[in-house]
Amino acid sequence: MGAEHIDTRLLEPTPRDDIMALQTAASLENLAVSVYRTAAELPFIKDGNATIQEFIASTTRHHEEHAKAFNTAAVQAGGQPQTGTDPKYAAIVQKALPAARTPEDVITLALSLEDVAAQTYTKNVAPAGTARLRRLFASVAPVEAQHRATLLTIQSLLGSGDTDLIAIPTDADALHAAAGTVGFPDAFYPTGKASPSSEGAVR
Repeated sequence: MGAEHIDTRLLEPTPRDDIMALQTAASLENLAVSVYRTAAELPFIKDGNATIQEFIASTTRHHEEHAKAFNTAAVQAGGQPQTGTDPKYAAIVQKALPAARTPEDVITLALSLEDVAAQTYTKNVAPAGTARLRRLFASVAPVEAQHRATLLTIQSLLGSGDTDLIAIPTDADALHAAAGTVGFPDAFYPTGKASPSSEGAVR
């Protein structure tokens, strides 16, 4: 069949596609909120580095705002709000978080969640059915990418033992060379790990 005979309506996003994508986005945000709230109460975080504590607190607020924005958009599109968590990554969290014993363990888990969120929203920009939804995904994706960049930098400093440099402001002259680039490993943000729109949709 030639391209001229393809029903292009089948290639266009539908409201249901948008609703599922928004619900999945909300499910990722809900999971991130849950992880950060739990992490904040772990003794080695609660009694540890003050800058990590502040990062977790501010990032939790970001994810709460993002979940609200995605759910509001899902309802406006005719769907239901997603109050649950992404089932794929919730299963990973259920195994990993109780086993966390160090800040590095928490950072590694948070990194995986921030990365999949950023990749998912980046991928969702193009197929979103309206300009408003494209703007929504495009505005949230870089925030998650910024979280990831911060976490990668913290991870690097923890790994090198430079925990005193995890501070705002920090001693820039004392930072090792990699600290300036470790947070930005990709010239273009990848989307290979993006969650499919149906993954966290309301069933």
